[in-house]
Amino acid sequence: MLINKAYKFRLYPNQNQKELINKTFGCTRLVYNYYLDKKIKEYKTNKKV
Repeated sequence: MLINKAYKFRLYPNQNQKELINKTFGCTRLVYNYYLDKKIKEYKTNKKV
């Protein structure tokens, strides 16, 4: 029998940590969207997965 456990955490970052978190998510969003766009264009031109 498989039992799954989950934990919830609440974080209270200070102002510097909030800025760093926002910058990090901004960078990851930029990279993800960039490569997603490349993949979509590649699929449209070559019909390759």
